Amino acid sequence: MDNFIIKNGVKIYRTPEQIAEIEAWKKMTDDEIDYSDIPKITHEEFARMKANRLRRKKLQVAS
Repeated sequence: MDNFIIKNGVKIYRTPEQIAEIEAWKKMTDDEIDYSDIPKITHEEFARMKANRLRRKKLQVAS
């Protein structure tokens, strides 16, 4: 793994500690992830959700 990433054209360097943490995350299984701090979505909230493609505003072209 490289010690940097390029975001918006800017090279961002990672520390050895950050690289080690990322490698540890890659080795985690789904069962090891703690989701307890994420609130559950109710059926009503889920029903109100819209697909991202339906929420986008259409661009208006100036004439």
